[in-house]
Parts: sequence; structure tokens; C-alpha cells
Amino acid sequence: MKVLLVHNQYRTAAPSGEDAAVRDEKRMLEKRGVQVFTFDRCNDDIDLSSFVARTAVVANTIWSQRSRADLRRVIQTVRPDVVHVHNTFAMLSPSVYGACKAEGVRVVQTLHNFRFFCPAALFLRDGKPCEECVERSLLQSVRHRCYRNSAGATATLAAMLGLHRAIGTYANHIDRYIAPSEFARSKAIKGGILEHKLVVKPNFVPDPPPPGRGGGGYAVYVGRLLEGKGADILIAAWRSMPSIRLMVVGDGALRPQLEAMARRERMNIEFVGTQQRVAVLKAIADAELLIMPSVCYETFGLTVAEAFACGTPVLASRIGSLDDRQKVHCRRSAGSGEGGAHHVGRRSRSTSHAPPCQGVFRGEFD
Repeated sequence: MKVLLVHNQYRTAAPSGEDAAVRDEKRMLEKRGVQVFTFDRCNDDIDLSSFVARTAVVANTIWSQRSRADLRRVIQTVRPDVVHVHNTFAMLSPSVYGACKAEGVRVVQTLHNFRFFCPAALFLRDGKPCEECVERSLLQSVRHRCYRNSAGATATLAAMLGLHRAIGTYANHIDRYIAPSEFARSKAIKGGILEHKLVVKPNFVPDPPPPGRGGGGYAVYVGRLLEGKGADILIAAWRSMPSIRLMVVGDGALRPQLEAMARRERMNIEFVGTQQRVAVLKAIADAELLIMPSVCYETFGLTVAEAFACGTPVLASRIGSLDDRQKVHCRRSAGSGEGGAHHVGRRSRSTSHAPPCQGVFRGEFD
């Protein structure tokens, strides 16, 4: 069987879990004897150096004739059985779906985020879940400057979605949609994707490590330091726990101000930045618990699956797919501020409960 993976990578300066999931899937398929080919672009190559260049980026985000033509040539050479699309933003554009249909190849699309329904891809506004673009219209996103606080950039994405809905790209050129969780599937149905076209296929942890032993005496946050991930709420709440160390693994736009806050108030927090996968899994395995304080909907939450594999208890927000996978015997709903901090402190001080939870969580993963 031949599979052609189509993916627009995010900027390398901001490592994405989506990019990692695509790499993991490619390796998994190859290990099982599938011939895998790739067609990709990277947002590192976006040129914003002049007005003309910026105008071209806007046009190509909505419709890239170059990507469409290039993909048709690749399909004609490879002749894949199926094309699996992961992300088309911003350089590929939804024009690639028509290229597949023109060549008579079936198309599968994984919904890694909510960009098919929300220009900002997060269903988040002003730090709270927002579904106005589904319940009302895409114009709400432009009104609120939802993507990068820019009316122009948001309007580009709204135009992209509006155009391709109108000409039937999403309805007629995609044969199957993959949602990583039941929650993500329910939002896709609400957003207008036909139920019979949707299947649920969770993300996976490649080459899972053996269960850890905990005992590191710290809690760990693993993720990007961006709006919606809740890292700012977690750091602010850590004021009330000077005796418990928090390790923050990851990077992002909020890191400088969060580090400055922690340094200024002498919080017991260690920022270690982006780490290789082996180091990340070790940090999770040695931790007393992993904290995932998202305030936006997560489509899956791969970090939770990694914690399960390591046998590490999880404290997560009761929101989105994280609520789908709640385990009441080892996991509590993380509130914001002092309420969430209270649960963290209680769990971190109760290290004698770690071994039972490790067994339960690894059992859930297996």
C-alpha cells in the first residue's frame, strides 16, 4: 500500500506536537510495511519582507496554485492509494484537496486542531472557550481579531474557510475525517462535517518507555508556553507552594514574562526549555505528577498519554478531550488559581500514593 502524507509544518522556532505526530505516524506506517511518501512545506519559508510578498502570502493562504500543481505532479509520479492530509496552513492551502480529486485519489484529513471551524484554531477568546464562529458566523472572528490580534490576518483565514465551504472543497474533496477524540468528533459534527465521514483515531505514544518510579519530588508541566495552555495560571498559582518544585518543559511567547515573574517573586520553579523526547519522558517519569492546566479545548492531549505510559499521575483541567479521559481514582479537576494549587499541593505531599497510581495509569495506557 502507498500512502502520501501531506503536511504544512509549523515554524521550527515553535516546535509543534502536530509536527511530531506526523513524524511518528510516518515511522509507524513504515514499520508495518506501508510505503510512505511525503509532500510538505514549512512555514519557515514564509516571506514577509515586502508588501508584495505579504500580499502573496495572503493569496496563497486562500488558494495556492503552485501547491496544487506541485502535488498533482507528485501524485502522478507516486500513484498513492490514499492521500493523508494533516495541515495545509499557511503555504499549501486547501487547493491541495482538489489536486487529489483531479487525480482520482481518496483523501483523509486528520483534525489536529479546530481551524476548520475557528480561524484561530483554538475555540478560545479572552482566555475562555468561544464557539461564536460555529454558532453565529466567521465574521465574529474578524470582529474580535482572534488570530494574532490582527483583523487582517484573521480576515484572511475567515476568507479561506468561507471560500472553500462555498465551493464545496471540504464537503466534496475529503472522503474521511479523523478526529483524535470523541470530544473533537462532536465539535466537528457541530461545525458541519457529516457524521458518517468522521472516525475517531487517538494519537499514540511511539516506543513507550517502561513505567517510571516517580520520587523526583517535583511536579512537571510539559507543553508550549502560549495563550490557552494555562501555563500563566499555573505559574501564578505556584506562589502558594514555595516548598514544591515545578519543572516547566517547553518554550513559547509567554516564557520571558513567566520566567521574569518566577524570578522576581522567587518561586520554586525551574524552566528547562524545549527538550529532546528522551529527556521529556524522563522528566515525566520522575515527577510526582504531571499538570495540564489548559483553558482551551485540547483535541487529544498527547502529554497525558505520555504520562499514562510513564505511570505518572495527572492533574488536568476538566475541559475538552481531557474530560473525556478523566480517571477519578487518580486524577482531579484542576481549578484556576488557589483552588488548583490546593489540589497540586495535596497530591505532591501524598507521595505514598504514587505506586498505586503508577500501576493504574500504566494499565490505562496499555
